[in-house]
Amino acid sequence: MTQAVRELKSHNAEFELHPYKYEDKGGAAGAAQALGLDEYEVVKTLVMEDENKQALLVLMHGDKEVSTKALARAIGVKAIQPCDPKKANALTGYMVGGISPFGTKKRLPVYAEASIMDLEPIYINAGKRGLLASISPKALDEILKPTLVHVAL
Repeated sequence: MTQAVRELKSHNAEFELHPYKYEDKGGAAGAAQALGLDEYEVVKTLVMEDENKQALLVLMHGDKEVSTKALARAIGVKAIQPCDPKKANALTGYMVGGISPFGTKKRLPVYAEASIMDLEPIYINAGKRGLLASISPKALDEILKPTLVHVAL
């Protein structure tokens, strides 16, 4: 059982686990294909940081990219860039390719592309490579309390 699953259970969240065969560098597209989902429905968890090296999580549709300029503007910082994978691992306790926003080692601010909340359900990493959880947007909102942004490319 992953830390993400433990956190979901501790919040009495309704969720379903969806294991799949993980492929290196397969990303959200690989997960979507393996599970017969549209890549748009699979939400990736990205660890980013601002110019002061303050880390944050960004939840984004699997088929979209994050406009770092728009995100920086939206949250009032000068610049945003992806975190180094080693730092991402240290902050979250998860390996890149298996990062979940639930049960991270360090509590990080969470920003979510607003349209993710229109998905029913949301398919999101459950804390290890090759494992997604389907969860309602309401449960995701109650647990993570993300700040909604419009930063998709």
